[in-house]
Amino acid sequence: MSTKKMYEIAKEIYAQYGIDTDAAIKLVSQIPVSMHCWQGDDVKGFENPDGDLTGGIQVTGNYPGKARNIAELRADFDKACELIPGKKRINLHSFYLDSDVPVSREKIEPKHFDSWIDWAKERNLGIDYNPSCFSHPLSSDGLTISHPDKNVRDFWIEHCKGSRKVAEYIGKKLNNTVITNFWMPDGYKDIPADRYGTRLRMKEAYDEIFAEPIDEKYNKDAIESKVFGIGAESCTIGSGEFCMGYAAKNGKLLTLDTGHFHPTEVVSDKISSTLLFLDEILLHVSRPVRWDSDHVVILDDELKAIACEILRGGFTDRVHIGLDFFDGSINRIAAWTIGTRSMQKALLFAALEPSAKLRELEATGDYTSRLALMEEIKTLPFSAVWDMYCEMEGVPVRSAWLDEVKKYEKEVLLKR
Repeated sequence: MSTKKMYEIAKEIYAQYGIDTDAAIKLVSQIPVSMHCWQGDDVKGFENPDGDLTGGIQVTGNYPGKARNIAELRADFDKACELIPGKKRINLHSFYLDSDVPVSREKIEPKHFDSWIDWAKERNLGIDYNPSCFSHPLSSDGLTISHPDKNVRDFWIEHCKGSRKVAEYIGKKLNNTVITNFWMPDGYKDIPADRYGTRLRMKEAYDEIFAEPIDEKYNKDAIESKVFGIGAESCTIGSGEFCMGYAAKNGKLLTLDTGHFHPTEVVSDKISSTLLFLDEILLHVSRPVRWDSDHVVILDDELKAIACEILRGGFTDRVHIGLDFFDGSINRIAAWTIGTRSMQKALLFAALEPSAKLRELEATGDYTSRLALMEEIKTLPFSAVWDMYCEMEGVPVRSAWLDEVKKYEKEVLLKR
């Protein structure tokens, strides 16, 4: 049976629940998902591609075909985008700058991203940005903007100040708002004696970083917390409480990374709470396996719950969706494709939920019908709507995308 015929049947079934599948597809097609550039090269960047990855994070695996330069990374990203429906953005770290000569991080300038801007314009992509406060000699002891040495602090503060200027410049050139995410690896391997003092230094550093006004039409700042990282098992300075408090008090976005909380916490439950006190939030969607392992995103219950929370509340303009995983054990373009298509699937699944009816049942105390309906919609013909969405977007339907990846691997990746 053709994709169209299957879709027509699914459309009739969803209509029985008051769901307009055409409207759901249209809605999801306009929700941007920010794809992280660092999946393509195992978070190496182009400042020092042969250097070690530090900051409490790891990439495992040595699958052939890793991008070695900007041209290869962009080509791989292009290939992934050909296989993924919907509106997309690219998320850059600062050490993915384009420069023929080495540039110290506190001296990175907007001009180092001109080629990225031109490339994004050609593809109608938005850009998001991040200062890179890891994998550097001055972050080797685990502290950056909270470091007791003022010279080290000042280096990273200047890097972060420069990042805001780069982001604002990108936003102006693209006439689009850049979300700049500040994640600091600062923490202690063993039990610290002065948590307050270290966090006070971080707070004062952030105050200095954000002191200069930036046009929020072109750049919005977000700060990201973490529970722990490798080498920072005993204390993370930028904890959830620290970042939540700072964001709420200073009008910043709070970044919720799905791997940056305790194993029994879920980000889906945090969205409604944080949006009561913050105008906007940023999501970094990953898949933690026992810890912040950054596995490739799959269509699991938590991903669907996150998407449902966004759409149930009508939060598509207040929640910015970014991806953050890195796996070097499988084809990296396949990883991008699997993860981003999974995020898109979750959004479409949420758009096909009869949320108004569910709220009505809940408001009247009919919890029996609420639970029954929530279970019934899980087995509605979602796949037929997803297939139609892909066909309408001009990307491969079902697993046909994997053939494209295998062909690209044979013709391009294995020759690197």
